[in-house]
Amino acid sequence: MSRAIAILAAGILLAGCVPEGGAAEPTALAEPTALAEPTALAEPTASGESAQVPHGYVEGAEETAEPQLRLVLSDGETGQTHVLDPVTGQTTKLPTAEVRAIEGTGRHAFLTTAKGALQVIDSGGWTVDHGDHVHYYRAPARDLGTIAGRPPYEVSGDAAIIAVRSGDGTVTLLDRTRMDRGEPAETGRLTADAVVPYGERLLVAQDGAVQVRARAGEPGSEVGTCADPAGTAVTRRGAVLGCADGALLVTERDGAFESKKIRYPRGTAEAGRVRAFLHRPGSSTLAAKAGEQGVWVLDVTAGTWRLLRTGPVLAVNATGDDTPVLSLTKDGVLRGHDPRTGKETASTKLLTAPAATAAIHVDTARAYVNDPAAKAVHEIDYNDGLRRARTLATGLAPAHLTETGR
Repeated sequence: MSRAIAILAAGILLAGCVPEGGAAEPTALAEPTALAEPTALAEPTASGESAQVPHGYVEGAEETAEPQLRLVLSDGETGQTHVLDPVTGQTTKLPTAEVRAIEGTGRHAFLTTAKGALQVIDSGGWTVDHGDHVHYYRAPARDLGTIAGRPPYEVSGDAAIIAVRSGDGTVTLLDRTRMDRGEPAETGRLTADAVVPYGERLLVAQDGAVQVRARAGEPGSEVGTCADPAGTAVTRRGAVLGCADGALLVTERDGAFESKKIRYPRGTAEAGRVRAFLHRPGSSTLAAKAGEQGVWVLDVTAGTWRLLRTGPVLAVNATGDDTPVLSLTKDGVLRGHDPRTGKETASTKLLTAPAATAAIHVDTARAYVNDPAAKAVHEIDYNDGLRRARTLATGLAPAHLTETGR
């Protein structure tokens, strides 16, 4: 496939362990493991899945018994980007430009380059969740090319569509099925202050109103209001949009949508409003930076906010509804807090030097924190007093990190 194919002249360009406390040697770069030949397609069964090929299968992929988590790491200055399998330690090196920011959407990583474009990386690990059962897949990591636009970018997606919002408000809609096949394809465009795919529709915030729209982006019915929207999240309890006065929770049942505003508590104006939510996929507890005050925690199920007055933080994340909220402070210390009481439950020193682009990413068992100065990523067991399970050598200074495969 050509690495520079124009898609609709205005839009998208295709380009196609060490023990705790130890200093690891860089993992040698390796080619992705050869995969088995794809099984021939078969007619679907009554359950909707093929008798030979599971639903969600993509040509060239291999189904596995365990999640295929990947860490996508970028040096930022040198243009080095690695896709690291934390289980095997195998690293795949991909060519990229200088990187300024990174986001992930389950399978893909989106890298904002120094020139302002958005480079798309297929990490080669993903999960297909059917509610009552789950499929896990792996395939070689690869570069899918770039999307033209203007930073900062906001990326959100589901099993059918990925929405990429550019800094000028232009939203590019991408077909997820074709992207999974290595063919980024634009299906529509619109203008919005915020957008998030949810309930087989698009929630589009524009000029203070939130509409439920069809997947192509055509105007639809209003479901709520949200002034100055910033920050979105999808949970099992509904979709959340950050607003000037709190959060708007949108829920869907049998095709009907409704909303509820969760307002900030009184006496917390000095903390400022949320600009970005972080959480473990599937969890209904969200975390966000709260200016110089500390950490916002939003319990979507209870419909309540809690302000953790930790002081300024470099990074935050929420590991689950009954597991710690994590924060990383400028002194390089990772702290865990009870999400319901706000009490600090554990702490551990991680970074020897401050990292302005530090990030915390979490899955069902571990948290990962990038350490550019040490050219490493720390793997944390957040259910065991923030025990540092491993320090993974990266072979580059990982200024930017995202986790995929969840």
